[in-house]
Amino acid sequence: MIDLRIGFIGLGNVGSRLAGNLQSQGVDLTVRDLDAARVAPFLSRGASTAASPRGLAAGVDIVITCLPSPAACAQVMEAPDGVLAGLGPGKIWLEMSTTDPAEVRRLGMQVAERGALALDCPVSGGCHRAASGNISVFAGGTREAFERVLPLLALLGQRILHTGPLGSASQLKVLTNYLATVHLAALAEALTVATVAGLDLATTYEAIRISSGNSFVHETESQVILNGSRDINFTMDLVIKDVGLFDALAQQLHVPLELSALVLGIFRDGARRYGPRELSPNIIRRLEDACGVQVLAPGFPAQMADDEPKVRGYEVVPRGRSHL
Repeated sequence: MIDLRIGFIGLGNVGSRLAGNLQSQGVDLTVRDLDAARVAPFLSRGASTAASPRGLAAGVDIVITCLPSPAACAQVMEAPDGVLAGLGPGKIWLEMSTTDPAEVRRLGMQVAERGALALDCPVSGGCHRAASGNISVFAGGTREAFERVLPLLALLGQRILHTGPLGSASQLKVLTNYLATVHLAALAEALTVATVAGLDLATTYEAIRISSGNSFVHETESQVILNGSRDINFTMDLVIKDVGLFDALAQQLHVPLELSALVLGIFRDGARRYGPRELSPNIIRRLEDACGVQVLAPGFPAQMADDEPKVRGYEVVPRGRSHL
């Protein structure tokens, strides 16, 4: 329990679970979302709401934004009745969206001009871990700001990494999302080949899990692929946004990537075929349709649930240093 008033803007797939985790731990919570249906359950459990982002920011100590795009965040922050208009000395803004590093730095400068602190704090680990409080949190900002928000981050997540200055967390987040997307595309190929080869898919799943081919993506997304639900609470348009941010960063740095463009092409084709809001693990449908097979196996869950006991969050310290 922390003695801070928290404002949370953006109650989508991830945001609703992060905010719900805070509410379940007795945090003084004020929430906002354009969809009133997403706000209503929080109000029924005792949370407050505000008429505008400005009003929310004025009434809390820390404002968290968790929004679907950099453009959406800019609108929430910079509108006449936006968050910036409600910030002042001593307040803190946490950007928990997956966003453009340059954009979070631009907005962070405006936050600082109002005497407030800014950190980018994207999360990684899936919606099931956001709900349980076992998700990982990257935090970019000054060490002073990080230490002020660490008690809150320890409620939101389990492994907390101070990544360096503002914007560094967002750079690492798009990098890790890119890696997850590469493995999802590779798993779609591997599981389809196993199906066409006539291999038992439950055995295939275990072979990958206990081998050098394993990954967090396999242990989660392969399960909902094999179940058939394909429901990991993430959609193809969000994959394209995230990998696009990584690809743009690499281009700005003049790094001649090869896999990034291929992965973007795969998911853009998937979005054209099945719609931008199609669940991202259903990228395997491109291969299922091409081969006339269904990659399914009994005994796998329709959605992931976190069975790891909740432990209080702690700072992960990089090797060779006490802190950044």
